[in-house]
Amino acid sequence: MKLGTIKVLIVEDSENDTVLLIHELQSLGATIVYERVETAADFLAALRSDSWDAVLADYVLPQFSGPEALRIFKNEGQDIPFMMVSGVHGEEHAVAMMKAGADDYLLKGNLMRLVPALEREMEASKDRRRRKRAEGAMQYLAAIVESSEDAIYGKNLDSIIVSWNPAAERLFGFSAEEIIGHSITALFPLKRRDELLDIFTTIRRGETVGIRETERLHKSGRIIPVSATVSPIIDATGKIIGASTIVRDISQQKQAEHGRQLLIEELTATVQKVQTLSGMLPICASCKRIRDDHGYWQQVEAYLTKHSDLVFSHGICPKCADDYKQRLIIPNR
Repeated sequence: MKLGTIKVLIVEDSENDTVLLIHELQSLGATIVYERVETAADFLAALRSDSWDAVLADYVLPQFSGPEALRIFKNEGQDIPFMMVSGVHGEEHAVAMMKAGADDYLLKGNLMRLVPALEREMEASKDRRRRKRAEGAMQYLAAIVESSEDAIYGKNLDSIIVSWNPAAERLFGFSAEEIIGHSITALFPLKRRDELLDIFTTIRRGETVGIRETERLHKSGRIIPVSATVSPIIDATGKIIGASTIVRDISQQKQAEHGRQLLIEELTATVQKVQTLSGMLPICASCKRIRDDHGYWQQVEAYLTKHSDLVFSHGICPKCADDYKQRLIIPNR
């Protein structure tokens, strides 16, 4: 810890003793920024108004005390080193302060331990914060996995399932108790077993596998169309220890694709039928009937209605109307 800035809050009524503490801390090789307080109110205000890397507190002050400062410090939930630096001798005080939560107890007459002790406790504090952040991230990630609509499960390099989220239970029909500890092959149809070998070969190389369309097995033996993404699980040392899989049910997508294909086929067939009307049709020159593909003669209206979407309305054209009138005229006798 030789670079950067270290911010220290000092509970001390003596300016001279404060100067000695800062002089000792400068051997850290960092810029020391500090604030000195003498009362409980000032100490609490300083804790809340700024972020600090460490607290150094005297044991006895005219209006305040180290033990009281430690109590306030703990109540505020701070996770930085709190070190008692006192002129009060006696192991009893040291033991009492350590039990109360102080990280160390030093005597003003012997400050040689101050810098190494502070370095040690600051590093320990950083480790605690890192672990806390990591645990928080893991809990958040676990919540995402648990609430995901996609099936998510983990397996080791021996193909044994080690984790199983609720969506996996819904998709595959296996409860976590039933499937964890068993081989992943229970989810693969026989014709997809080669795919499993390819996946693990890729995972051992540290690569992710993306499969847009494949199949998996339900507990009942039913085939499920799915897409899958398989990623290597890597431990803190960089070693690949398994694989995580995200599986999405694409049954509805496949049904929609099938529906679209049927519609295309129906439209194609309809177009072909309509197109046949544009060819040559055998039609009677006298009665105007049309001969169909089976050799039967049909009225024009009946044939066209069957082979198209035409709708006929009936009426009499002007010429036919005149012909009918002429026929109805009674000749003079």
